[in-house]
Amino acid sequence: MTIGIVGLGLIGGSFAKSFKANTDHRILGLDTDIDVMTMAALSGAVDGALTAETLGGCDVVLAALPPAALLDWAEIRGRYLTGTIVVDLCGVKREICRRISACAGENGFVYVGGHPMAGKEVGGFSNASAALFSGATMILTPEAGTDIGTLDRLKQLFTAAGFDSILFSDPESHDRIIAYTSALPHVISSAFVKSPAMLRRKGFTAGSFRDITRVAQLDENLWTELFLMNSDNLADELALLIENLTPYLDALRRGDAEKLRGLLREGRECRAAAGG
Repeated sequence: MTIGIVGLGLIGGSFAKSFKANTDHRILGLDTDIDVMTMAALSGAVDGALTAETLGGCDVVLAALPPAALLDWAEIRGRYLTGTIVVDLCGVKREICRRISACAGENGFVYVGGHPMAGKEVGGFSNASAALFSGATMILTPEAGTDIGTLDRLKQLFTAAGFDSILFSDPESHDRIIAYTSALPHVISSAFVKSPAMLRRKGFTAGSFRDITRVAQLDENLWTELFLMNSDNLADELALLIENLTPYLDALRRGDAEKLRGLLREGRECRAAAGG
C-alpha cells in the first residue's frame, strides 16, 4: 500500500515512523519545511516526496495539518485525489468534515474524518516517535453510508500504527466531548501558570503540578484555531467549570469545613463513577 502523509510534524511524522517500523507500506511525505523533508528522508521515515503527481497513486492520504491549512490543501489538491481515501487528523470535526466532504463529492475521493488521541506538549518532526500511538485510541467520523470495506481497511491500517482501539463517532458528538477532554484542560493549564506563584515554585512541585502545567507549552496558533472552531462547546464547558469552582471558593472564604469536605467527596465519587 502507498500512503501519503501531508504535514510531517509531531503527528504526521509519528505516523510515518510508525508505518515504517511496523509495516511494509510505501510512505510518501510532504512538508513545507525543507529541513523537515531532509530529516524525514535521512531518517528513513519516508520513501519519497508526496507531490501533486503522486497524490493520485496513493491508496490512503493522511492530512496532518492545522484547520485552516487543511481546508486550503483539500480545496487546492482535491482534483488530484480521485479514487483515494483521505483521512484528516484534525482535533475538531464539524466544520472540517462538512467542508472536506463537499470537496470529496466534487472531486471523487473518499473522505473519512479522523482524530488520533495521542500527542505531546512539544511538536515538530524531531519529537515524532514510532511509539506515539501505542495503546491510544483512533477516532473516525465517517459519513453515513461509507463503505464498510473502507472502514475495515482503515481500522487495519491504524491498528498497525499501534492504536489499541478504533472508535467511531459523529462529528457533533466528537466536538462536544473533545471540548471537555482536550480543549478545556489546555485552557485550564494556560490560565493556571499565570499565577505569580509560578515564579516561586522551585522545590515545591511534584506530580500534580507537572500534570496540570504540562500542556501550557502549547502552540498558541494551532490551539487558537482549534478553540475557535469549537467555541460553542468549549465556552459551555468553561462556563460550567467556573460555576463548579465557585462553591469551593465560597467554602474556603467562609471556613466551612463540612461544605468543602462534601465538595471534595463529590469530586472523588464522580471520578470513581466514571471509571478508567
